[in-house]
Amino acid sequence: MSHYEQGGWETVIGIETHVQMLTRSKLFCGCSASFGAQPNEHTCPVCQGMPGVLPVLNAQAVEYAVMAALALGGEVQPTSRWARKNYFYPDLPKAYQISQYELPYCLGGQVTLLVDGEERNITLTRIHMEEDAGKNVHDAHSDFSYVDLNRAGVPLMEIVSEPEIRSAAESAVYMRKLRTVVRWLGICDGNMNEGSMRCDANVSLRKRGTTELGTRAEVKNMNSFRAVERAVNYEIERQAELLNAGEEITQETRLWDAEHGVTRSMRSKEEAHDYRYFPCPDLLPLVIADELVERVRAALPELPDARRARFVESYDLSAYDAEVLTASRELADYYEAAVTAHDNPKLVANWVMGDVLRATREAAGEGEIDYSRIPLAPERLGALLALIDDGSISGKIAKTVFERMLTGSDDPADIVKREGLAQVSDSGQLEAWIAEVVDGNPDKVEEYRGGRDKLLGWFVGQVMQLSRGQANPGEVNRLLRERLAG
Repeated sequence: MSHYEQGGWETVIGIETHVQMLTRSKLFCGCSASFGAQPNEHTCPVCQGMPGVLPVLNAQAVEYAVMAALALGGEVQPTSRWARKNYFYPDLPKAYQISQYELPYCLGGQVTLLVDGEERNITLTRIHMEEDAGKNVHDAHSDFSYVDLNRAGVPLMEIVSEPEIRSAAESAVYMRKLRTVVRWLGICDGNMNEGSMRCDANVSLRKRGTTELGTRAEVKNMNSFRAVERAVNYEIERQAELLNAGEEITQETRLWDAEHGVTRSMRSKEEAHDYRYFPCPDLLPLVIADELVERVRAALPELPDARRARFVESYDLSAYDAEVLTASRELADYYEAAVTAHDNPKLVANWVMGDVLRATREAAGEGEIDYSRIPLAPERLGALLALIDDGSISGKIAKTVFERMLTGSDDPADIVKREGLAQVSDSGQLEAWIAEVVDGNPDKVEEYRGGRDKLLGWFVGQVMQLSRGQANPGEVNRLLRERLAG
């Protein structure tokens, strides 16, 4: 039993997620916001924080922010205000960050999770816009650290949840769902390993049945969903061990050390007053017109939750299958295109979630799966599955044909014909294979006739193996029952 369970503690987690908006330029200047340039290549006097320069707001970033707010069910505020968040760090050239504090552009919203087959709604406190800081680069073999300001000024949304997440696993599910939404909208690439989506988890414990929040620790430096789950799990157990020993939790910021699987103290946790927020004198209040909100709302695509519900209703899929198939917009589009090509939604779902996703993962290698690069067109998958349903090939043979299709452009019917893979339904040939299996295993026949009905599956498997998967399994079942009944 873990320290967490032993003490009867309840986990309370709130997550602050920074989402880098996929604009071409930065939030307050025209510098490129793209990733991967040489250090300090994408900078100018504005994002370098030079005296006397003035910020100019990126209109595309505002539109993307409104899109996210509407997709997550938030309330877009007609007027919001920019603030200066003051702190000193080498990667913050102005010594303040332009953000939003008292008056954010969006209040409320929710993220719907599917956890153990049940829906859970996590409430959002707010979403606000801000500029990113630069990046400190530390070299263990040098006496110097370096500052790269390419990221300084890149537009971010900070999505803040209420402390309603109850486990490390749920934290990872929450982050996956947020990434699905922003990638679905095309406003963020969601690459956690590149820092375009980052999160801080505020973790605390309280006795089950109580409502007062415990002292929290903020955990940073998590660059994957697995890291989020591992870091939060560790932090839960660390706090539980301290509380069970009668010690107090220190409010602090802790860094996740993935190599050693621990969180380490970084600094005492700051409060809002430590940043001395005040309205930014260089920027007017942000006024978001109703016309902009309605234009963005009208242009929203069918969102993941709505599409998942439609897949369950229209295609009679389970909630789990529908959740997998709507993990990305490209995958959902692929599935529906395959169903259009061959109208057997459940069979298509099984193949997409099985062989198609396996082939896509293998094609990606060590990289992240790109669902826009599925290595088999949905129309070709539909043509293959049609051969199963019309009895031309068995499901086992279809897997062989599928592999051939991945490396060539031939139609599945041509592959079946060329390689002699057609399913055999001729009763004479089937009975010959059945006779060979039955006559060669008299002991199994005796056991079957003695009441071991499950042995029928073994006999079917032997016939299928003898026929190299070409025997019609339905006919094999029927003929075997007749033969064994004798």
